[in-house]
Amino acid sequence: MGILHEDVVVISQAEKPGEPAVITVNCPDKTGLGCDLCRVILLFGLSICREDAQTDGKWCYLVFWVVGKPNTRWDLLKKRLLEVCPSYFSTSEFDYYKPENQQPKPPDVFLLKFWCAYDREGLLHDVTEVLWELELTIKRVKVSTAPDGRVLDLFFITDNRELLHTKMRQEETIHYLKNVLGKALISCEIELAGAEVTACSQSFLPPAITEDMFNLELPNKHRSGFLAPNPVSVTVDNTFSPSHTLIQILCKDHKGLSYDIMRTLKDYHIQISYGRFFANRKGNCEVDLFLMQADSKKIVDPNKQNALCSRLRMELLRPVRLAVVSRGPDTELLVANPVELSGRGRPLVFHDITLALKALNTRIFSVEIGRHMIHDREWEVYRILLDEGDGLPVSRNKIEEGVRKVLMGWE
Repeated sequence: MGILHEDVVVISQAEKPGEPAVITVNCPDKTGLGCDLCRVILLFGLSICREDAQTDGKWCYLVFWVVGKPNTRWDLLKKRLLEVCPSYFSTSEFDYYKPENQQPKPPDVFLLKFWCAYDREGLLHDVTEVLWELELTIKRVKVSTAPDGRVLDLFFITDNRELLHTKMRQEETIHYLKNVLGKALISCEIELAGAEVTACSQSFLPPAITEDMFNLELPNKHRSGFLAPNPVSVTVDNTFSPSHTLIQILCKDHKGLSYDIMRTLKDYHIQISYGRFFANRKGNCEVDLFLMQADSKKIVDPNKQNALCSRLRMELLRPVRLAVVSRGPDTELLVANPVELSGRGRPLVFHDITLALKALNTRIFSVEIGRHMIHDREWEVYRILLDEGDGLPVSRNKIEEGVRKVLMGWE
């Protein structure tokens, strides 16, 4: 017997400022569900400070304690969480979820094109913020500045609501952009992007950059592009449980940490039977995970254990890759994150990059967002050419540090 759909996801908002809200999910289980839920929570700008999860392989129960923005749209968050829960038929005459064998078609990609009369600090972030609030996902961006100072912005976007083909949705988007851009906006158009545009080749990445930024080995020392040294402990115990492998993780907290763990396990087709995540006030995290392979057996192969532990250490030490490099006479900010095997990139990366640069009073001259296969993994790469004008307002080290802090939630 099923449960009512409104009981699948229950959100209890915080009673006092500073206290966490509690999200409870009670639904059929599937491998990777934790990853999908954590991704939605991260997409809404919330941080998980505690998490409990348990399943019998068929039904699961998860609780998230989250903190974040006071203006969180809780009803919309609940709707998005419901959409990633596995399908089932309720006791009523309605089914609230798509059948599992019905694969969703890829979303249509639209081109948002607008001209601005002039550039200003934070302009790109303000646009990104609007698109995020409208649930429009940025796939690619091309920003360029003309010799006369005008700025051309090309955003290739998809609509989570699947309504951007309608006149009303397009008018809503343009209205919000006019409000944030004001008199600087010259023109704005939205049209369906052709297949020849969305499938265009990506920019070339120099070998020196790919070797340094995308090295899959754990760093022995601090180098440009690596996060400051933080201890990450991942241990395996097969003696504690007769049917599960226990993975214990100790590390420093960062934005999306639970998501990084869950996406790694999802890529390895590992199922969590019981999990506990806790971050203390000092920013240190403790994680206990009782795991099984896809065949419902423990992880006993030493090679598989070592591969999983090494991957978890790397993903927690370097969830995003970052470098500030020279591009000819100019300065370029490079940020990269691994893409899930499902094809989805990390949420809010471009949003956080533009937020950090706005805080640093650093303007953006051009942007390229593309995907590259490097070392047999797909990466989403952000190449931001900085507008130096009379010189950068802060040093390259300050830019790297400032962007990293926002991306990691350490600001």
